[in-house]
Amino acid sequence: MGTPRAAPAETEALRLRLGRSRAAVERLVLGQARAVRLALACLLADGHLLLEDLPGMGKTTLAQALARVLGLAFRRVQFTADLLPADVTGGPILREGRLEFVPGPVFTHVLLADEVNRASPRTQSALLEAMEERQVSADGETRPLPRPFLVIATQNPFHLAGTHPLPESQLDRFLMRLRLGYPPPEAERELLRLGPRQGAVAALEPVLDAAAVRAAQAAAARVHAAPPLIAYVHALLQASRGEGGTGLSPRAGLALMAAARAWAWLEGRDAVLPEDVQAVFVPVAAHRLAAGTEGEDAAAALLDAVAIP
Repeated sequence: MGTPRAAPAETEALRLRLGRSRAAVERLVLGQARAVRLALACLLADGHLLLEDLPGMGKTTLAQALARVLGLAFRRVQFTADLLPADVTGGPILREGRLEFVPGPVFTHVLLADEVNRASPRTQSALLEAMEERQVSADGETRPLPRPFLVIATQNPFHLAGTHPLPESQLDRFLMRLRLGYPPPEAERELLRLGPRQGAVAALEPVLDAAAVRAAQAAAARVHAAPPLIAYVHALLQASRGEGGTGLSPRAGLALMAAARAWAWLEGRDAVLPEDVQAVFVPVAAHRLAAGTEGEDAAAALLDAVAIP
């Protein structure tokens, strides 16, 4: 059964509540307003988010705060070399003489996969079905995951000893990759004045719930994209493709359209503009083009090279 279509007044009320949620997270994760907005757009586009940065930049705080203000269930898994696939998806245990499936932490709304590249490729692959199909197949049965479902994975792109880089097939399942970076000086001084923020996360009041988030996702998916806008997105895809067959795939194009629709909806518009595509292009495209800052440079170069119709 699909999500009911909200009336215009209800849609605007949803947008206002999302705005309150965003403002609450921005007050907590200081100096990261753009990252917060992009993370919300990623959720509204029904995608997943990869956060790459040094430890201590606020990645976990951002994930926890988003789940808290949106009224979503949250679980965190610390990925380590000895983590098993069943530690993520769950598995059968013996109870009173019979096997019973016990759901793993993936059965939640927001799953924080902390330092995802420190687990083995086998354990990393346990997330693939969950991220793509929103279900888990285990013990001879397929079980749907709660909706909405958002994986926020983190990894340190610099200290790579003992890690297993995510394969391209799994990177492609992430709608966006973000780097938070250091906060602006004034925001960092305010953070030093306020001290640790763990208690502040627990003090956040939920502004929405899972049903409201699903309704917001449905509203964002209905944002109109005119033929010239679609032609612009297609031109970006075409420009990324070299003679060797590398470049952005059709799935990347669908991800870009979904993210642009979500960004436009957050901006209060009912149609996508080229500036919405440009706002989300680098986070959506960079990790599909190349690793690290090389991918970001390549995506930025594409924006410069392709003219707006």
